[in-house]
Amino acid sequence: MMRGRSDGGLKKRLIASVCVVALFVCFLFMYYGSSSQGASALEYGRSLRKLGSSYLSGDDDNGDTKQDDSVANAEDSLVVAKSFPVCDDRHSEIIPCLDRNFIYQMRLKLDLSLMEHYERHCPPPERRFNCLIPPPSGYKVPIKWPKSRDEVWKANIPHTHLAKEKSDQNWMVEKGEKISFPGGGTHFHYGADKYIASIANMLNFSNDVLNDEGRLRTVLDVGCGVASFGAYLLASDIMTMSLAPNDVHQNQIQFALERGIPAYLGVLGTKRLPYPSRSFEFAHCSRCRIDWLQRDGLLLLELDRVLRPGGYFAYSSPEAYAQDEENLKIWKEMSALVERMCWRIAVKRNQTVVWQKPLSNDCYLEREPGTQPPLCRSDADPDAVAGVSMEACITPYSKHDHKTKGSGLAPWPARLTSSPPRLADFGYSTDMFEKDTELWKQQVDSYWNLMSSKVKSNTVRNIMDMKAHMGSFAAALKDKDVWVMNVVSPDGPNTLKLIYDRGLIGTNHNWCEAFSTYPRTYDLLHAWSIFSDIKSKGCSAEDLLIEMDRILRPTGFVIIRDKQSVVESIKKYLQALHWETVASEKVNTSSELDQDSEDGENNVVFIVQKKLWLTSESLRDSE
Repeated sequence: MMRGRSDGGLKKRLIASVCVVALFVCFLFMYYGSSSQGASALEYGRSLRKLGSSYLSGDDDNGDTKQDDSVANAEDSLVVAKSFPVCDDRHSEIIPCLDRNFIYQMRLKLDLSLMEHYERHCPPPERRFNCLIPPPSGYKVPIKWPKSRDEVWKANIPHTHLAKEKSDQNWMVEKGEKISFPGGGTHFHYGADKYIASIANMLNFSNDVLNDEGRLRTVLDVGCGVASFGAYLLASDIMTMSLAPNDVHQNQIQFALERGIPAYLGVLGTKRLPYPSRSFEFAHCSRCRIDWLQRDGLLLLELDRVLRPGGYFAYSSPEAYAQDEENLKIWKEMSALVERMCWRIAVKRNQTVVWQKPLSNDCYLEREPGTQPPLCRSDADPDAVAGVSMEACITPYSKHDHKTKGSGLAPWPARLTSSPPRLADFGYSTDMFEKDTELWKQQVDSYWNLMSSKVKSNTVRNIMDMKAHMGSFAAALKDKDVWVMNVVSPDGPNTLKLIYDRGLIGTNHNWCEAFSTYPRTYDLLHAWSIFSDIKSKGCSAEDLLIEMDRILRPTGFVIIRDKQSVVESIKKYLQALHWETVASEKVNTSSELDQDSEDGENNVVFIVQKKLWLTSESLRDSE
């Protein structure tokens, strides 16, 4: 459903008809309007379904809260928001900025051959969703990690076409009410674990373990399928960003996140991937169906940008082993391209070739003048990613990396708390870094104490830090069986490269827009001063709350750390969102993590939990 908008295509009618329509619109406005904007939610011009009596709580013990009551705050002129309408069931998997229906309706002129239709195209404010995303029929609280790696509830992602389409490759198998994941893939039918071990063996890594004694920590898996490659790397302390578009193999990333595996919706199209340069030690493509030769090797050069000095690219595809004329031609051209890029073949065996990127700029400087692809301009920022187009050029190393012949990173897990080499890029000192790490360790311990009555050892798995800064919140969670998507705003210091240098993963995102993920994918959201930030940008707190509800799993948690006035404003929406308070605590005014206002306003840690609810239609269908 979209925020209400007039239908300009209607022709003039009789005066009586116009009056009836006007009265009806006024009724919708009064009945569904929210307290802050009073806008009705319309779904592409269709009628609404109001939550009201169709709300069925899975954990409402109070039984004394009615969704249609508007409770006035005695100390404030604003009133508590009424219940939000529920989006149509067809939108239970909506991703607002990756919505193909929106693209068709807006008649956006996109080049399908360049995959522009899989890139982000966000709706304008007047067309944003202003309704709650319903779970599918029969939805259940997700299976807990680590069991979820191998099975999920079919009702939560009722898409089984991949089980049939990839039945000979062991991607996934239907088993009654569940879907199981045997660990297979297009080029590793017998399991990702065996395939991973074979690559490690090819590279002569000790004990056939791909982490190379902690030196290989971050991996990018493009065209990842259901992310079994990344799933089986977790046991080796390797963190994989599994990347795939929402293409004909629908719901790949949704399956990955439901399983508790780090994953992100993205595509190698025209824009840079949302990762800084030198983020990954290893990239992987197993029959990812990407034409690496197109546009003068543009996509392969983007992969080169995000690989660290000495980084590897493992490529399992017919071009690497097939002997027919077409594949041999592609192999010859691709080999010539990577040679000009100064990559060398580290090893080639059976269906897989592994290339390695150079450790320094020496090879680039020794190339013949005019060699293509050229080096990128010296004034180009290799870490700028927000809306930046890819360039068909080689990103040379910094003077530091060229001199040290590598990134200078400590092996994992020492790199998590070691001062990152790129810290100096921001003028931060080692003391500042160490202090930040210790402060967030204390805060995370405090958060868990506040949630102790609700959170057990396996309650949460997928976590998002909505304002990650240097990644110290995620670092403090190292000993818990969780993973964290660290989000850094493109409007501030691009500290995402520090996060990757620590062996963590993340992405750039502006919270005035929707995030690139499916609904119901995160167990916990950490919102540190996010609401104050978007207010300063003139963006809507109500839109952000609805977006947070979209990506939060039922029974999931939100930790809001913000000014007391901001938290009080958010409380007015809890009833409408079906969130309930878990804990609230004032922050000491001397806290170095919190910015106090000029009038000395305290910050507050406010923790809420999302209730499990179904629409009456969903419940009836599930029965």
